[in-house]
Amino acid sequence: MMVAKKPRVVIVGAGMAGITAAHRLHTASSGDHFDLCIVEASHRTGGRILTSEFAGDRIEMGATWIHGIRGSPIHALASDIGALAHDSCPWERMDGFPSDPITVAEGGTLIDPSLVVAPITSLYRRLMDSARAGDAPVDPKRPGVGQFLRHGLQEYRASRTGGGGDGGSRSTDWNLEELEEAVFTMHEFTERTCTSADDLEELNLAAEGEYRDYPGDHITIAQGYSRIVQYLASALPRGMIRFGRLLQRIEWRSGSDDDGGGDDGCRDGDPVRLYFEGEHSAMVADHVIVTVSLGVLKAGLGKRGEEGSGVAFSPALPVFKREAIERLGFGVVNKLFMEMDAAEGGGPFPFLQMAFAQEEEEEEDRRRRVAEIPRWIRKTASICPIYDSSRVLQAWFAGKEALELEALPDEEVIRSIHLTLHAFLPGVATRAAGSVDRRCNGVGAAPTYPGRISRVKRSGWGKDPLFLGSYSYVAVGSSGDDLDLMAEPLPRRGRGGEPDDRDVVSPPPALQILFAGEATHRTHYSTTHGAYLSGIREANRLLQHYRYTSAAL
Repeated sequence: MMVAKKPRVVIVGAGMAGITAAHRLHTASSGDHFDLCIVEASHRTGGRILTSEFAGDRIEMGATWIHGIRGSPIHALASDIGALAHDSCPWERMDGFPSDPITVAEGGTLIDPSLVVAPITSLYRRLMDSARAGDAPVDPKRPGVGQFLRHGLQEYRASRTGGGGDGGSRSTDWNLEELEEAVFTMHEFTERTCTSADDLEELNLAAEGEYRDYPGDHITIAQGYSRIVQYLASALPRGMIRFGRLLQRIEWRSGSDDDGGGDDGCRDGDPVRLYFEGEHSAMVADHVIVTVSLGVLKAGLGKRGEEGSGVAFSPALPVFKREAIERLGFGVVNKLFMEMDAAEGGGPFPFLQMAFAQEEEEEEDRRRRVAEIPRWIRKTASICPIYDSSRVLQAWFAGKEALELEALPDEEVIRSIHLTLHAFLPGVATRAAGSVDRRCNGVGAAPTYPGRISRVKRSGWGKDPLFLGSYSYVAVGSSGDDLDLMAEPLPRRGRGGEPDDRDVVSPPPALQILFAGEATHRTHYSTTHGAYLSGIREANRLLQHYRYTSAAL
């Protein structure tokens, strides 16, 4: 197909999806096919990928893991550019996912791994494996993952010989069912950070079977996740990425009165116009690839964030697109890094799994265990070094607790962490020594608390107006179909490439607005894989539209 001029393509966002789309379009023809531009509201590339350093270690403030290495395009790229090679800086999870945890009940009781931790952990994993295999029974009245997990725990207890009583002793203020509940809940807290769902009851059980990781190990990147985006961006001409451009409104030509948005935005001239904060004139384009987060799209609908945040569309997005945006979930996950000053004679910090006392307990029992630990920290599952023997510790938070963490001053965070550590790893002088009644499934005192936290560093994705959250999930009331709807370009086309609106005499220009990002990928949503693959998908959509089919990937 011959064109008189290069089609103008504007890509909104310089994260993984946007940079990948630009890289694909630019390198497919050595820059000869398209007039390309990336507009980025911040002053860096990467989006929700942000490698940093803390206390001499390399850490990830956002994306951390390559979720499977066999067949993974991210792993292949990282390997090709040497990003997996070790340099002088130790990095987060350089030794893989932490193993050999100790599980401690609030108050300092080390929980017997064979009698409680292993059986409950095995049960939890079986239940989630069933959910992800797509063979978990879905209760239409309670279709969330949380209800399925709780039903599984109830069945486990009912099937246990003797009915699962209290173990016959209260010498540790815990009985068997309380310990099982605390350990099971601990795994649910981890699931919240994996999925970003504030409440697992909101996580769609039927959709769990569609999510996919790549096979093989899950690893981190030695030279940092940002290295991937920086490499892709380095192939683009200088000046193609325009930083500090905060998009406020997109005008496009829908060609339809059935979009719920009133006037058609661009009736004459260029198909699409983009308006930025502090600028009076519009940027024009033939095609726009929108890669902003689902949180920003929700804010544009007035569903999330502060007034005036998000991206507005004129005319408004069609009903099918708005409803998909509204139904899908988008949660907040934050990471807390803590530098520990080692105490004299103290050993390395363990992989500490924390079994918190449940707030629903009788007040008298709860008061004996629940000290001053604030509620926001009571829904994290673990604290552990970012690699074996590192002085940098890490904890993950999701949902309301993640948002509260963002708002606290460092001093309050450090105070809360100290309270927590003293409750789980008390010093020998601050607790009674000796054995614990094994009928309560304790095996003795937890290790000595090995030092103090001197400073902290945490992410803040929830209140950042450029993201308003971390990653997407399929919520109850939505489905994988909504992820496909997120990926549909505008104006919507029917079969054979014709507009859906049959009354339109002169169809509007095709592919005015395309959508990429992790929330537009049906099987790899919430991951950098999804963002990368969606960027390739939308770039290929434009290449195919202009019949540049011979361009190599």
